[in-house]
Formats: sequence, structure tokens, C-alpha cells
Amino acid sequence: MAGSLLPPSLQQALAADAARPAAHGGGLRDIEHVVVLMQENRSFDHYFGMLRGVRGYADRNAVELPGGGSVFEQPGPGSGRVLPFSVREAAAAQKKDLQYVGNLDHSWDGGQRAWNGGWMNNWISAKTAATMAHYDRRDVPLHYELADTFTVCDAYHSSIHSSTSPNRNHLVSGWTGFEPGSGKRAVGNDAYDEDKHPGYTWTTYPERLEKAGHTWRVYQEWDNFTDNNLEFYASFKAVAKKALAKVDGVHTMTAFYGKLAGADAAGRTRLAGLLEEGVRTLGRAERSLFERALRRGEPHSTATAFAADVASGRLPEVTYIVPSAADSEHPGASSPVESATIVYKVLDALGRHPDVWRRTALFLTYDENDGFFDHVPPPVPPAGTAGEFWDGQPTGLGIRVPMIVISPWTVGGYACSEVFDHTSITRFLERWTGVGEPNISAWRRTVCGDLTAAFDFSRGRRQPAVRQPGAIPPFSGRWAPQPPLRQALPRQEHGSRPARPLPYQVDADGGFDPGAAVFRMAVRNGGRASAHLALYPYAKEYDAPQHRDVLKPAEWDVPVRGGAYRFTVTGPNGFRREFAGTAGGAAAGVKITSRLDAGRREIHLTLVNPGTRDLTCTLTPLAYADTAPRTLTVKAGSTRTIAHAAGAAHGWYDLELRAAEDGSFHRRLMGHVENGKESVTG
Repeated sequence: MAGSLLPPSLQQALAADAARPAAHGGGLRDIEHVVVLMQENRSFDHYFGMLRGVRGYADRNAVELPGGGSVFEQPGPGSGRVLPFSVREAAAAQKKDLQYVGNLDHSWDGGQRAWNGGWMNNWISAKTAATMAHYDRRDVPLHYELADTFTVCDAYHSSIHSSTSPNRNHLVSGWTGFEPGSGKRAVGNDAYDEDKHPGYTWTTYPERLEKAGHTWRVYQEWDNFTDNNLEFYASFKAVAKKALAKVDGVHTMTAFYGKLAGADAAGRTRLAGLLEEGVRTLGRAERSLFERALRRGEPHSTATAFAADVASGRLPEVTYIVPSAADSEHPGASSPVESATIVYKVLDALGRHPDVWRRTALFLTYDENDGFFDHVPPPVPPAGTAGEFWDGQPTGLGIRVPMIVISPWTVGGYACSEVFDHTSITRFLERWTGVGEPNISAWRRTVCGDLTAAFDFSRGRRQPAVRQPGAIPPFSGRWAPQPPLRQALPRQEHGSRPARPLPYQVDADGGFDPGAAVFRMAVRNGGRASAHLALYPYAKEYDAPQHRDVLKPAEWDVPVRGGAYRFTVTGPNGFRREFAGTAGGAAAGVKITSRLDAGRREIHLTLVNPGTRDLTCTLTPLAYADTAPRTLTVKAGSTRTIAHAAGAAHGWYDLELRAAEDGSFHRRLMGHVENGKESVTG
């Protein structure tokens, strides 16, 4: 690939796969190695809002804020608004280096303030205007090429509205429980106080893998940026303490390797010897946990150690890569180009050994969004869902973060828009190994997939036509990007990308019941997986957005206050229904039923007019079709049906329905008709 940033070794492996697809057709059995590389603190929009064909800045399903305007127009100081803006342009204006933007608030409290009960309208006051800064293809070219070559997941969320540690708890154990000895949920980085923190007591997934006889390992070095959350669990802390028994005043691996880094050569030799004395006292099971999870390599050795095991055939079944601070991508300690180096080295290690590459799946993702804006409201549980609330607020899902699935079975520049979070990685491992993780809550299993939808094991694919990462610039200090004086919504790259089939077929319809003062909405889902729906009450039908998880047909009675209603229902992959009207309007009693025909890729609307007045209704395509509006008369006491064909638009539709005799009456129907086959993004 001319001009490619991918390692030449991986380019050659991809070319060979295209010419002679290897290990296809056996499903998950084709995989022998799973590698998880979790980086730090970037939101999806911050990195990929400009990427072609994903749910980014051109999203037609962006929610409206309660005060008007789209979610992209965040309320700023006074009556001003702040829109997403380019880091590159801000760096030029402020004479800074675009690689070294600083980190923002990413605490539990800050995350809840920005989310603001689901309205998503408090990002500036919670995070500062720098939250709206975004990169583009010129700034993070390796990331964009990986997305264009493999499969990007644009509905992958962090697990919790908070910082690194609770999100990584979800990765390694399926949830984040309570702080030891207290009733406080583990929603912060309390475990970083390692000398005082006794350790979490619930079981981790690597321990379950160990018990089941599966091989696994954490690749890390002296500085692991406290990103190996296994070290914060009581079982691992006990092993560490025993191994460090000979080292005076040191009880944690972080303290030991910090002391080792600060010692001279003789001191390092002495400390290393004391550690080995302690390691020799460990039992067989303890020794295995130590070597797999706690042993750290010398500085700059993480990628080298990984490459050595790939080359020698010692790569375990499950690998967790924990980069150093400099390689972590954290906006307070690293940079996109700096961290791209370790990604490049990992890919190169696999590409140099095509036999390993052909049997490996790599998940490249991020633990949380730092304080960077993302416009997609995360699915959250309905009120009262056990285990998913703390201090009256839902713990997650959190804000979207990038996820790229890199493997021979995800080649093609696809988007996968199924809802995922960090527990989805463990669920993928569950499916692959057969080792269950009981810590994952029933609600997360309902709303999130297991990442298998990102793969296609049926056939190989030639990579799309698309240089080693650029030089790391000298560190010039962290800075906070400021928005330009003249603002405009960024223009996302034009075009679509191939899309994986999704397990949803959502629909919602209904009508106003004046006698009960409610809008009786029917919700249903013809897919095989539950779909999360959110209702935004713009006429104060509720005090805050409401949430439902829909698999079977259900009724949703929405209260209508003051004789008027206006609310929007959103769901996965661009699903949207808008309902507006008044009790006194000529179309007040009209009921509309919609039906999705997957085989013909059509949407059928049936209008029932129980009133005493004929209605003139107009159906207008707002996108995805170049057909003219169609007008039909629905006589008093009669029913009419109209069909809209969406096949030419690959199943996408966006329709508005109005009634000439009632200006308050409005319906909008938008979404994608799934047919179980590959499609394209809208």
C-alpha cells in the first residue's frame, strides 16, 4: 500500500491473506490468540468524529438539547455556545504543538455533571471549552488507517462515567463493586493509594482463566502507569506482598519498581535479588499469578517482550498489554504519535509471523474519554436496576471511546454499530474459551453485545486501498485548546463504509389518547438482541430522559401535560422517532402504525383517522431518497396505508409526516431496515 503507515510486515501478511485466505470458516475456533491493548483517555468524537462513514459530526440522529439546538452546540459562558473545533487550528492560533493537549476533569462527579441526567448539555462547565477539541486524519493518521483497513466500532462505550480504575475494573473483572470496608462504590481511583488500599475482593477474569487452565499474561514494564488493575485485587496484592517480603519498606509492585528505577546499578542488582528470593518462596499457584500478572520488564521492553513471545511460539491465549505512561496515549503524559509507536510495534510483531497473525484477534481501545466530548448519549439502565446505580446516578454505560478490531476476520474498513462496552471484551473471551464471568450484570448482558458481530469468519477480504508513525516532537508543555471566534460544525469526511449486520429491528408508533391524557406508544424489536431506547421529553412529559430496553413488544404510555406533547425516541444505529401534536388539533386522534418489511426493505405506514374531518397528509423524504413528497387524503373515519421503499438506500430511511389541517402534528421516522446481511453506513 503506497503511503501506508502500517508496518510493511503487516502489509505483506494482509496481501498474503487476500491471495490465500487462511483459517476462515471455522468461526471462533479459528482464533488461537486474543490481544487486548487498552490505551488511555480519548473519546470517540475526539479521535473519530471526522472519520468517514461513522456516527460522528454528520450524525443525523444527534439529539436536541432541552433549550434548543443540537447536542453539538454546547452551552458555554453566558448565552454563548461552543461547537466542536479542530485541535490543529487551535494549535496554530495558540502557537502550540497539537500532540500535547492537556487532560481534563475525568472524575465521577465531572462525568455526571457533563452527562447531566441524560441531557448531555453541561460539558463546558464540567470540563472547560477544551472538551470540544477534536483531531482529524492528518493528526492521527495511523488510527484512521487502522479504521479504514479493519473494523471500527462506533457504538463502543466506556463502562462507567468516571476515571481509569473503575473502567479497567470492568475490563478485568466484569464490574466495579465497592471499596473494601466501606459502603462506597468503587467509582474513583481510590485503589491507587496502594499501601493503604486492602484490595478488591471479588474474582477477576484472569483468575478464572487460570483456574480453567487457559494461558494468559500481562505485558508491562517498570512504569505501567498504574494501569494494570489486577494489582489492586486482594488476591494479587497478597502474592505481591509475599514476593516483596525481603525488600524493606516496600509492599506493592508499584513501590518496588519505583524504587528500582531510582537506584544505581548496584542498588538495582541488590533489589532484583531480594525480589527473586521472595519469588522463590511462592507456591506454584502464587508463582503463576506473579509471573503472569505482576512481573514487569525493564523500561521500553513491553513491545519487545511481546514480539519475542510471538516469534518463539510462547504467545499466550489471552494477552493484556499495559503500556508505560509515555506510550499510554494519556493527554497528561503521552501523545497520539508517541503511543502510535507501541501500536505499530505490536502490529509489526504479528505481521512478521503470518502464521500467528492469521490466528490472532487484537482489540485496540481506550479505558475512558478523559474529559473530551462525545455527542452520543450512552445507554443507561432504567431506574431501579440492581447494581447499576450509585448515589442516585447510573454508573454506566459511559461515554463512547474508540475501538478498532484488528484481525484477518475484520479486514475491509467496516463499521460495526452494535452497542458494546468494556465487559464486551470479556464476553468475547467467554464465547471463545467457554469460561464464564458471573460478575457481569444482567443489564449489561442485555444492552451490550459480545463483539462477535465485528467479525466475519465466512470468507477473507482484500484490504481496501488506503508511512511508520511520524517523529515524536520535543515536549513543549501541555495546553488547553480554545475555540475559534467564528465557529461552525466540523465537516465530517464524506462517504460511507461497509457495515456489519446488526441484531436490531426496532420500531415505535402510536397515538394520543385524549381521554387518558397520554400518548400510547407501542415499542417493539424484531431483532435477536435487546435494543436500548431513550425518550427525550421536550414538552416536559418527564423531568429527564427515560430509558427502556426492548426485545419483546411493549407499551409505553407517555404522559401529556398541558394538552401538548413533543418527544423524541432514539435507539441504536440511527433509529429515531419524533412525535408532536396537541389535544385540540385536527389530527389529535390520528394513530399511525409502522411496519418494517426486511425482505423488501420497505417501511409501511398505516394512518387511522377516527375524527370527523378529512386530513391531508404529506410524507416527505428528508434524506436517502430523491423522490418527491407524497400527499394522500385520509377521510374521516377511514384508514390509509402508504409504503416507502428503502432498498435503493441500502435500507436507510428518514421520513417526515405532516397534516395540512393541523400545524402542530408532526412525525419523523428514521432508521435502518436490517435484513441480516452486510450493508453500508448511513
